[in-house]
Amino acid sequence: MRILIWHVHGSWTTAFVQGPHTYVVPVIPDRGPDGLGRARTFDWPDNVIELPPERLRDADIDVVILQRPHEYALAEQWLGRRPPMVYLEHNAPDGDVPATRHPVADLPGVPLVHVTHFNRLMWDAGSAETTVIEHGIVDPGPLWTGEMPHAAVVVNEPKRRGRTTGTDLLPAFADAAPLDVFGMRTEGLADHLGLAAGRCRSHELAQRDLHSAMARRRVYVHPIRWTSLGLSLLEAMHLGMPVVALATTEVTEAVPTGAGVVSNRIDLLTDAVRNFVADPLHARLVGEGARTAALARYGLSRFLDDWERLLKEVTR
Repeated sequence: MRILIWHVHGSWTTAFVQGPHTYVVPVIPDRGPDGLGRARTFDWPDNVIELPPERLRDADIDVVILQRPHEYALAEQWLGRRPPMVYLEHNAPDGDVPATRHPVADLPGVPLVHVTHFNRLMWDAGSAETTVIEHGIVDPGPLWTGEMPHAAVVVNEPKRRGRTTGTDLLPAFADAAPLDVFGMRTEGLADHLGLAAGRCRSHELAQRDLHSAMARRRVYVHPIRWTSLGLSLLEAMHLGMPVVALATTEVTEAVPTGAGVVSNRIDLLTDAVRNFVADPLHARLVGEGARTAALARYGLSRFLDDWERLLKEVTR
């Protein structure tokens, strides 16, 4: 099967392209948002190929995975036809939640796939056929050593995104343990928050280097107020890290008892960070529970099997 998919969400796509198909990603000269082409910071297999828009019209495409509203028209324009399409929604709704209407609501013949049950519950999809295919993770392996008594946080653009990503909560966590914040545009975060440089360090790493860096930290902190379900949380669990997370959106489903501490009480969360930092053995045991839970629910083979069933139904 030849699948057209835009490079929108690098981490999610890294799992998706591990399947048995050919994945065609559009590429444009400036590698802008509608034509990023192959990933440069993620390891993608050779069955991911780039094609410029002018070559798509003559390309054999069996199904299109849409991820942004304008891609529906873009696919018809570039392909000159309308193959079977699926709309993949990565995000929880913004705006007038829970009355937010999804862009494909009532769009006939385009199934809507959510990545969490919370998202499916919160979006108004009208009469669109909807389903949930939960995340899958390419297992990085049990890399956790916890040798550094620090807390790892992974978030992109924390200064711009503010309360959405829980940026305002980081000083409380920094009081419990030194923070290493990984992600795009994290530079200057300590100054932005009024923290000493030693309490909040910023790092921007390629995905291939991120996991080993995370795994050297004692505990993973997930301060996100409103997101779908951060893949970094699931990756941390795969690494064998104990996690401390806000009990928002899908987190309570993803982190079962014994895999970490989940709460909306900041005092309980910061106490948990202190406890993990102070007790490496406890951190190791909880991290092992986190890895077991993540492999059971968010393993790659289940994810690819779920997508395989859906794609066969759509293209039948």
